Amino acid sequence: MIKMIKYKKFTFLILFFYFCFSMAAQEKKPTLMILPSDNWCDARYFMTTYDNMGMKVKTPNYQQAFVEDSELPLVISKIGELLTTKGYSVKDAEMETKAVYARIAEDNLAMSKSSGASISESPLDLIKRRTKADIIIQIWWKVNIESADRSISFILEAFDSYTSKRVATSSGTGKVSSESVPVMLEQAVKQHLNDFDKQMSAFYKDISRNGREIVMTVRIWDSWDNDLETEYNGEELLDCIQAWLQENAVGGVFNLSDATENFAQFEQIRIPMYDNKGKAMDARIFVNGLRKYLSDEPFNITSKVTLRGLGEANLILGEK
Repeated sequence: MIKMIKYKKFTFLILFFYFCFSMAAQEKKPTLMILPSDNWCDARYFMTTYDNMGMKVKTPNYQQAFVEDSELPLVISKIGELLTTKGYSVKDAEMETKAVYARIAEDNLAMSKSSGASISESPLDLIKRRTKADIIIQIWWKVNIESADRSISFILEAFDSYTSKRVATSSGTGKVSSESVPVMLEQAVKQHLNDFDKQMSAFYKDISRNGREIVMTVRIWDSWDNDLETEYNGEELLDCIQAWLQENAVGGVFNLSDATENFAQFEQIRIPMYDNKGKAMDARIFVNGLRKYLSDEPFNITSKVTLRGLGEANLILGEK
């Protein structure tokens, strides 16, 4: 009888440790998208100038880069294979950029139906919003030639697709090799991959536990008769908005970085990873919740949500 009890305890321990090991092995990893870095695109003249609210801005032309540079698809494929072995889900950057650039003319501007005011997004913002990858990885490389010897240098950087903050970085120079550029780069990156993986995993654990960061700007249309100092049930509108954020942000975490009667900038708003239906949360979904809140009593405010990528939204009060 005692032997049977000991056997059952031993079996339970084996199953327990197996379960723990399985859970660790199945640890969720962020989804990634790999793109060439801005410096790489600029050096090869894969850049486009676009209008951002009256300002001329240079941005990488990813579609042109994929079409005209024969190395780029192979390089991204090799880096993607390395990251896939680490358990990451890697989205197809070439296919996604094709889809975005095909619709960029109609999607690049968000127009007010009443006033015609516009807020534009860069192609990268549109790619982020379409793919909803957790992390954007940018790769830069250069072939070093000394006499008959060839080596390759690289910089690998990971950015939070919601805030554009750098969350991981790795750089180095590979050994002298006669292999093709994509293979040389794969070998060089592989030597530094474990540390890069640890940095990205640490970031993802943090946002899984504490929520993602977004930025929200509240503005008012000139045609609106009220402003952020207008009182509702004895409270100024700005205070009511802060109360809503306190209740809906993860841990009530946010930072009011600037405010006037016509404008308020909220940064470092921590939002849940997923909504109550299990759908990935982004700035649009979160800020739309505030829009609906302000459309009810006692406010009855008509407003419009406009976007820049996944992690920045504008709530414009007074009209659609």
